[in-house]
Amino acid sequence: MNRRNGQAKKADLMAQGNQQSFGGTILETVKTVVYALLIAGIFRTLFFQPFWIPSGSMKDTLLIGDFLFVNKMTYGYSYASCPSLYLPRFGIDIDASDICGFLDGDNTRLFGDEPERGDVVVFRHPVTGRDFIKRVIGLPGEQLQMRDGVLHIDGTAVEQTPDGTFEEIAEPQGPQRLRPRCANGPVGDGGTCVKEKFVETLPNGVEHSILNIGTQGSDNTPVFTVPEGHYFMMGDNRDNSSDSRERPVAGGVGFVPFENLVGRARRVVFSSSGRSMLFFWTWRGDRFFERIE
Repeated sequence: MNRRNGQAKKADLMAQGNQQSFGGTILETVKTVVYALLIAGIFRTLFFQPFWIPSGSMKDTLLIGDFLFVNKMTYGYSYASCPSLYLPRFGIDIDASDICGFLDGDNTRLFGDEPERGDVVVFRHPVTGRDFIKRVIGLPGEQLQMRDGVLHIDGTAVEQTPDGTFEEIAEPQGPQRLRPRCANGPVGDGGTCVKEKFVETLPNGVEHSILNIGTQGSDNTPVFTVPEGHYFMMGDNRDNSSDSRERPVAGGVGFVPFENLVGRARRVVFSSSGRSMLFFWTWRGDRFFERIE
């Protein structure tokens, strides 16, 4: 009997040990996940933020489906440096101001360096708070105007040099299945969509590509005077971009405060023309690690 009791006690101890070991394993797993999330959150807040190109407003510099990391250290830190998470399908809408709103309102940055004209920048929309990506075109105190599709800064026309055409397949693009606008349109599925291409040389010598689709209202604008502490942003696909040429209430961006800048985009890391990055046959290998000019 004593022998049986001893064996039972031994079995009980072993079972308790296994339970404790199992519980310890779960606890360690939870701690590992929590630490990983904290490290990822700190990394994203302080250093780099991933960004997918959702629209064609920056063609042909950036294409729908390009994936890049935004360098947050370039312009220092503000409330906009805190991460946002917007997943409407799951009812998730966490805004940077929900986390770091106490830093909002003074239009200043910690360790802040001002952007240079021609930088490709991710910033928070002044009204909606959604992340946008455009090119810095106008600096504080400057006057900007579009005349017949030509950018003028402080009354002087910016040089544009014809550079052939930009061509792409006329088909739905990216997860949102957006169709491109074409200068030779309307173009049916599978046809060649063509846009005029120019090289624009900004006053500081930065050269970049811009596209033209046709004549429209945004080709001729009033004079915009950029307020102090703000910047004038434009897309490279000039006829297909909601930017500083329109006020936010009209669907545009308006002037962008310094504190709303998230960071600078320098290089495309990955690119896919399909509905999902898992569709490997839609990957654009020639754009992997391409420098953003």
